[in-house]
Amino acid sequence: MPAVLSRPDIERLLQQEPPLIEGWSDLEQQLQPNGFDLTLREVALLQSAGRIAVANSQRQLAQPAPLAFDGLGFIDLMPGAYLITYNEIVHLPKNIMALATPRSSLLRCGVMVNTAVWDAGYSGRSQSLLVVYNPHGFRLERNARIVQLVFLRLSQETEGYQGTYQGENI
Repeated sequence: MPAVLSRPDIERLLQQEPPLIEGWSDLEQQLQPNGFDLTLREVALLQSAGRIAVANSQRQLAQPAPLAFDGLGFIDLMPGAYLITYNEIVHLPKNIMALATPRSSLLRCGVMVNTAVWDAGYSGRSQSLLVVYNPHGFRLERNARIVQLVFLRLSQETEGYQGTYQGENI
């Protein structure tokens, strides 16, 4: 039966090999009743256009330029779109997928994180799109919790993700 995983389910999966998630910094803070908070590793500015075509061979990703955090570990972001990378590495079993949603505090600051589906069988350090809508900008600290990953058990095991981003950023 498909279901959203609870905290005890996630805790059990963190104990298996490979663990559901590795590279977390504060399990007590990041483990939620219905998911797991991912934290910020890197912010990059998009420096070129991208292209998506019918054939993956014609795909061209926008080129990122990593931005530096200040001496206190913060970065000041002006309105716009940024590519973010998470600290944590996710290892999804072939019967579990995940969806991410921004933490509500980001929304209250005029900031959104757009994500794709984490397919069953995916393993990697994922990236997402952070968009600052607030005309006054946004100040963000390295390692801050920014999205909650929610895990869903599938009705049956799949072949597992075999796309381009398998094993990314590890």
